[in-house]
Amino acid sequence: MVRPRTAQVITGRPWMDPALDQAVTAVRDRYFRFGAHVLAESRDDPELRSLRVEALAKAAVGWSGGIEALLAEDARNPDLWLWLGRTRVEEAWSIRPDGRARAVQAARFTTYAKLMRGAREPLRKAAEMLPDDPVPWESMLWLALGLDLDREEKDALWEQVSRRCPTLYGAHVARVVTLSPQWGGVPEEMFDFARVAMGTAGREDPRAALVPLAYFEYFVQSRSGIIRGSSSWFTPEENRDVAMAARGWFEGARPHPRTIEAHNMFGAAFHLADARRPARQHLLRTFGRPSGLPWTYLGSDGTHQYLKACKHLNVVTD
Repeated sequence: MVRPRTAQVITGRPWMDPALDQAVTAVRDRYFRFGAHVLAESRDDPELRSLRVEALAKAAVGWSGGIEALLAEDARNPDLWLWLGRTRVEEAWSIRPDGRARAVQAARFTTYAKLMRGAREPLRKAAEMLPDDPVPWESMLWLALGLDLDREEKDALWEQVSRRCPTLYGAHVARVVTLSPQWGGVPEEMFDFARVAMGTAGREDPRAALVPLAYFEYFVQSRSGIIRGSSSWFTPEENRDVAMAARGWFEGARPHPRTIEAHNMFGAAFHLADARRPARQHLLRTFGRPSGLPWTYLGSDGTHQYLKACKHLNVVTD
């Protein structure tokens, strides 16, 4: 009897970057120097640098002391300050209490806020050392969101990023989330931002995926408690909107560093809209590498949600 093959999943690595794969593995094994080297190699490529510092920071959560030890040897290294700041942001997000927990777990929220505020100075130092680098400012967007800073401060940080790199994908994701209703924003403004970014993007720019991202952010807030199966997610009109965005994006011969993330975003959206053919096409192009967003919108175990979709669509990735 022939057994059906199952998807081979590489969790938490939504990229096709062998050097980053090696660096993340090294950091998880507590070898931090290789992570610093891989990050330094990306100084001239903001998109790659954005992806790498995010991945390396998540790999270092709980072990930021290892980065601090490297800084004790080389305090003038902007890559290390950037990595430390983003790691503290990720460490804070990893323990963020939910709304009810804030009232009953005050000590935990205090720890969360202290960690988040502790990211500010390293990120400022990184920005001062490399004034043209937009990536420290991108990380500060997440810090501002986590600390619930005033809208004026969030807008000022966005201006700093966009002035340095107007196409930076990771910063656009942070901006969509900042404008979303679950963070106090207005749906119309969020969707307008996503559509303008898509409209100004080049053919091979994955910012088209901001449109399904905006829908996921909208659904989480506006349809919370009423989502029951795929038919509760995307209406036919909303599906057409996502399909139009997908048609405007082509990954090209030299894929963008965030291409895998974009395929995850479109694949999940089409899956929930019961558009099987495009969902399958996009999920095949993820090569078994689920991203956190959008799958964690569907449940706390994003990898499980990804596998469910692959099984439903008969997607096999080796």
